[in-house]
Amino acid sequence: MTAGELVRPIRPRALPSGALNIEADAAECAALARRFSVTAIHALTAAVDFDTQDGAVLVNGTLRATIEQPCAVTQDDFIYTVEEPLELRFVPAAGVPEYSPDEEIELDAGDIDEIPYEGESFDLGEALAQTLALAIDPYKEGPQADEMRRKAGIVSDENVAPSGPLAEALAALKKD
Repeated sequence: MTAGELVRPIRPRALPSGALNIEADAAECAALARRFSVTAIHALTAAVDFDTQDGAVLVNGTLRATIEQPCAVTQDDFIYTVEEPLELRFVPAAGVPEYSPDEEIELDAGDIDEIPYEGESFDLGEALAQTLALAIDPYKEGPQADEMRRKAGIVSDENVAPSGPLAEALAALKKD
């Protein structure tokens, strides 16, 4: 197993007593940018608090990152900031029920961010990296996107009047 780009092991038996601030260094940001296929990650920080409940470690806080990526319309790089709340629950893998591959299960809201771990520690850094991955919009548009559409003559569906037989029938009904 290879080490991740952002490794921050946490031992449940020795949790930090106060808030923990995590900051990715330049090499970690560059490795994550390659992993997520963005131009650059200029900054990545997280401020988290720990708690325990029924043998699980609860991590709550906020993830912040400054991302540079190509605009989905112009392909020009632009920079934006993401801020994501964190609500993670790390549980020992031994406590996670096993299901058969084709068994249907239902998850409640608390199960969604539940992360099983094995051994004496879990990697908070990888959980932060995965949270960042979900926050990156691969189709995000930069500040020049609307201007490029206007120059190309592309009109938004919101600005196009409905046309065709159904639109005419609806217009006739509205007149009555």
